[in-house]
Amino acid sequence: MRAFALIFLPLVLASLVFADDADFNGKWDIVVHKTPADKAWWLEVSGAGTGALKGKFVGFPGGDTNEIQNISIADHALQWKWQGKNGAPDLGYEAKYENGHLQGQMTPANGEPVSFTGYRAPVIRDRDDGTWRKGDPLRLFNGKDLTGWTSLEPGATLGWTVDGGLLKSTGHAANLITTGRYWNFILHVEYNVAKGSNSGIGLRGRYEVQIQDDYGKATESHINGALYSRIKPLLNASKPAGEWQTVDIRLVGREVSVTLNGKPIIVKQPIEGLTAIAFSPFEAEPGPIELQGDHGPIEFRNLILTPLYKPQNR
Repeated sequence: MRAFALIFLPLVLASLVFADDADFNGKWDIVVHKTPADKAWWLEVSGAGTGALKGKFVGFPGGDTNEIQNISIADHALQWKWQGKNGAPDLGYEAKYENGHLQGQMTPANGEPVSFTGYRAPVIRDRDDGTWRKGDPLRLFNGKDLTGWTSLEPGATLGWTVDGGLLKSTGHAANLITTGRYWNFILHVEYNVAKGSNSGIGLRGRYEVQIQDDYGKATESHINGALYSRIKPLLNASKPAGEWQTVDIRLVGREVSVTLNGKPIIVKQPIEGLTAIAFSPFEAEPGPIELQGDHGPIEFRNLILTPLYKPQNR
């Protein structure tokens, strides 16, 4: 009996180790502890506690949803690396599972570490099931000034102007966010993107619908109208640069639909997680609308948000 116990004990201990490692599995919304608090990250881990560990990451320095090429678990710490390109330094990430959260830090090859905390992505049960009703439309931009908007970075020079009912960025402006916070809605936006320019619309400060000069290009997950790096449009409905375009975005829970210039290009597709524009990681909470202003000249007009509600919750 004693011999059996001696053999059995290491197996129990090994299973406990694997069970601890399995706690890393899942999707994580990440708060980055830096000032200004203008970025949030996202991590997905699968296969922890097995021989098939995999990871996806949205964070610094990349903006895409990247497959992690170098990921491991050692001494109950999840570790991954970002190999710098074109002379950029390598970055190391390490996180431990503590009290239901990830506590970690990013360590550059040279420079100060940046700490972060990961929270499990919440279950969001709202679905775009045809039961939602429209509330009263809200005009987010009054055509006269920036009432209702503020800079993502407190105290930063805005770099936006209002002229002739248009909201304009020369391409070197701060990202704007609404002072209001919103949950489920339909967002109507009209924009004019300059040749070679790029912008984006952040939904709840988490998910970006891409704006880009992409007339005539093949569809992919970064093209005009895409849910950036996550959802590829059904077709390219873009107009040439310099022409006014219209995008209508419907967001219910994590399900998004996008109509560009009158053509449905994304229809009730699930959003896997945060995109690179994210700064507000807590996905179960309402968030602001964000306009990207630092990637090239862009003009906006007629920004109208219509809240969606359940009749019993009105």
